[in-house]
Amino acid sequence: MRLLSTFAIGLIFGLGIVISGMSNPAKVINFFDLAGSWDPSLAFVMGGALIITFVGYRMVFRRAAPLIDQKFALPTKTALDMSLLGGAAVFGVGWGIAGFCPGGALPVAALLLPDVSIFIGAMLVGIVVATALKNRYARLNT
Repeated sequence: MRLLSTFAIGLIFGLGIVISGMSNPAKVINFFDLAGSWDPSLAFVMGGALIITFVGYRMVFRRAAPLIDQKFALPTKTALDMSLLGGAAVFGVGWGIAGFCPGGALPVAALLLPDVSIFIGAMLVGIVVATALKNRYARLNT
């Protein structure tokens, strides 16, 4: 049941990304081009996602537990630290340069487009480097 629901959620997310056009990096880059060919459609996609998330969380948290687990898995860390801020900054810069975020790149990865393949490769390298830096920092502070 968990695998099926995970697949369904991913499929709905991927279809939403493709239908909204957010798998096209030009739409994302044009959103950031305020002085040129600005395209506000990304703001509408994000706004729609925020509304759905806001309503969805209120409905889900009325339940005592999730449908397919014993308890809710919520983050315990609430502080803004350098790891979070640095990761957000790197994510944002990469998204602005490439026009892709993981959510927009993965649904079109099967097309094997060079831009998408380069982005996914760079993302994987970034994950490995970030993990190594985090582990090294943890060893130095223990």
